[in-house]
Amino acid sequence: MGNLQDITLRALDVLRQVDVVAAEDTRHTQQLLTAHGVGARLMAAHEHNEQKAATQIIDRLTAGEQVAFVSDAGTPGISDPGA
Repeated sequence: MGNLQDITLRALDVLRQVDVVAAEDTRHTQQLLTAHGVGARLMAAHEHNEQKAATQIIDRLTAGEQVAFVSDAGTPGISDPGA
């Protein structure tokens, strides 16, 4: 886990507005949210539950909810383009 202060105001604003935050590691993300007073609900979305999480996220989006994704790897498409 990096420095909890290495987050933009824009990112915090997004996290405060969404209905749910999908996170690779909910333990790390919960620490981040708590440190910044963000009370968003969390759901796990990682390589071990990818299909189930993707279905749940699509269902939430279809229902009109807003979902944000927090990656422990930075920008997944850049940091892990093979995934």
